[in-house]
Amino acid sequence: MDKKTPIKKKQMIPAQEKKAAKQVKKPAVRKPKAKAKAAAAVLTFGLHNLKAPFGSNHRKKILGRGPSSGHGKTSTRGSKGQTSRTGRDFYLGFEGGQTPLIRRFPKRGFTNIFKKEFQIVNLESLAKINQDIITPELLEEKGLIKNKEKLVKILGLGELKKAMTVKASAFSKQAADKIIAAGGKAQVIPVP
Repeated sequence: MDKKTPIKKKQMIPAQEKKAAKQVKKPAVRKPKAKAKAAAAVLTFGLHNLKAPFGSNHRKKILGRGPSSGHGKTSTRGSKGQTSRTGRDFYLGFEGGQTPLIRRFPKRGFTNIFKKEFQIVNLESLAKINQDIITPELLEEKGLIKNKEKLVKILGLGELKKAMTVKASAFSKQAADKIIAAGGKAQVIPVP
């Protein structure tokens, strides 16, 4: 029998019927491909796929190429002399050669570079702490000073009712007397 000629159902023998049933095409169902899944994963943002927004990058300005370029003659510098040079920016407050305001103003006083700035704590604040030994670390922990590394001075406002050892960079005379009168000690931490 020729393969090209169609076979009628009546003439088919059982073995051929089974073969013909197998050859009937089933509707194709598309399965998601691995490539499609991989493409979806690539769409996440990262350093590998960032792009500069449109208009953020400009080409280099071409200078000194004739009048038709728009950047010829003075090459966008405008004039001769001082203002045409590179590095022509002057100090803050420059007024074109006129005596600047900072030099016209009268000046008074000075800044002492040897000045020591203390963080102040009064005795009334120390009286609220239930500790026998008070150090800058403890004062910082309680929020009475901001930085334990900086200098701390104890002043005499308030009264102490219990004996305590206070360690600080400096004491006022009144504060030291009150601490000793309460039975405590005022220990000075050496200033570096």
